[in-house]
Amino acid sequence: MAVKKKATKKAAPKAKATKKAAPKATKKAAPKAKATKKAAAPKVKTARKPNAAFMKALTPSATLAEIVGNKPLPRTQVVSKIWDYIKKHNLQNPKNKRNIIADDKLAKLFGKKEVTMFELAGIVGKHLS
Repeated sequence: MAVKKKATKKAAPKAKATKKAAPKATKKAAPKAKATKKAAAPKVKTARKPNAAFMKALTPSATLAEIVGNKPLPRTQVVSKIWDYIKKHNLQNPKNKRNIIADDKLAKLFGKKEVTMFELAGIVGKHLS
């Protein structure tokens, strides 16, 4: 008699598993209809315009002028010229390329011996007017 009880317990879960599978199939069908409605309306992208504040020519301070020249330049060009100077004189930290090791000219500009590249724009902003 103990054998029959085990057999009936195993048969009952199989019947429940088939009942649970049916509702899942109906739920999957509904979101597909919504997805087709969203695809029907395409988004229109506009061209990106540069910020005029970055393009305004600013006069560098005396310490910054030693590196980039004394002509008025936009911020983007100033940062680009500083990076040219850093790469020309091999001033990036060889272990961590994000750090800049200052030589005599850059030490005056930065105020310390080593600066990260993320601090560079903030430091440059203080020397532009």
